[in-house]
Amino acid sequence: MRGAVRSVGRALHLPVTGTARGIRKATHAHGAGESGLGKLIELHAVNGAGDVMITVALASTVFFSVPTDEARGRVALYLAITMAPFTVLAPVIGPFLDRLPHGRRAAMAGAMLARALLALIISGAVASGSLELYPAALGVLVASKAYGVVRSAVVPRLLPPRFSLVKANSRVTLAGLLATGVAAPIGAGLHSIGDPWPLYGAFVIFVAGTFLSFTLPTKVDSAKGEDVALLAADEEHLHGPLRKEAKRPGLRTVGPAVTHALGANAALRCLSGFLIFFLAFLLREHPLTGESAAVSLGIVGVSAGAGNALGTAVGAWLRSRSPEIIIVTVVAVVLGTAIVAALFFGAFLVAVLAAVAGFAQALAKLCLDALIQRDVPEQVRTSAFARSETLLQMAWVFGGAVGIVMPLNGTLGLVVAAAIVAAGWLATLRGLLTSARHGTRPRPRVA
Repeated sequence: MRGAVRSVGRALHLPVTGTARGIRKATHAHGAGESGLGKLIELHAVNGAGDVMITVALASTVFFSVPTDEARGRVALYLAITMAPFTVLAPVIGPFLDRLPHGRRAAMAGAMLARALLALIISGAVASGSLELYPAALGVLVASKAYGVVRSAVVPRLLPPRFSLVKANSRVTLAGLLATGVAAPIGAGLHSIGDPWPLYGAFVIFVAGTFLSFTLPTKVDSAKGEDVALLAADEEHLHGPLRKEAKRPGLRTVGPAVTHALGANAALRCLSGFLIFFLAFLLREHPLTGESAAVSLGIVGVSAGAGNALGTAVGAWLRSRSPEIIIVTVVAVVLGTAIVAALFFGAFLVAVLAAVAGFAQALAKLCLDALIQRDVPEQVRTSAFARSETLLQMAWVFGGAVGIVMPLNGTLGLVVAAAIVAAGWLATLRGLLTSARHGTRPRPRVA
């Protein structure tokens, strides 16, 4: 009898332990376990799962529970109250990390813990209908963006031998996307039990992420061999006392290719923020043909996620081949898709635009990573990552603000979306093509 019970226990235990071993084997492959990158991959998966739990809870309850105009007004108000300070402070986040690098693990843990506590606040607000839900929800958004900035600064410290930043960021991003895909239906199942249950799930996940943050290697907090990067193309762009300090060419600057690629990525990130908020309210008021508002948002969300995953996979496969040309091409494709979607506005083209925008954003970001690895000296690479990610977060916030205040007219909205992409593309087109044509000082590349 005892042996039978033990056999049943092993049979039930095996799927869990077997799955855990398989995940650990995948995340720790090719030296990622020894360098600590595997633990960052797992932490980012936890981050993605927690964020999607909160998203499911809000999309399933509060977003559809009040009239559209009232919801837009509240979100716009609290976006201004909560995100405006973040936008004002964003330029100092990079320098702050430069001066206090020893707090990176604590910063990531703090972003996790903040979201855990905010998830509990939101669960109470969902039940009571309290207005504190909106600042709490946007506080989650701010904490998520702050985590993203710190994560970008951490990746270069955890690269295994002969491992490119592109490959590392591809693995991290793909882990987050897969975790999101797994957690979304679980969150929907928890919501069927009760409105607050996905938020309870998010609380547990983020608490686990808080502890997991401190399992990262201590070298994450080390600033040994690091210097400060400025997002300037060359020494001629430095002014004041900083100009005198730039004695070694390239040490405090990131190069023209990086700055132009950053501008193109900022346009795509601005488009992402715009589409998220604009389509959220547009599809609620005018769902896709024959579908409910929730299903319409789901279709667009899945399209964007699938495009993002495909862009990440293609970026890892290309291995930083001609990143300037790739950025120019994918931004042009997004621009063309946005124009077509605006002219022939419809359900199919909206989903296609979401997928293309997700694909382009992922691929262009990996190309930016490749340029930073190619052109930016190792001493300032971590700083360059932190500051560039901060700028991209600011672009996302600006795009989201524009998306909220736009009239709910599909054609007009997508014309604005096309204008956002066109501005970034035209401003960086010549610089990126020139950089691709002339190249930069040779640096060893790794696959």
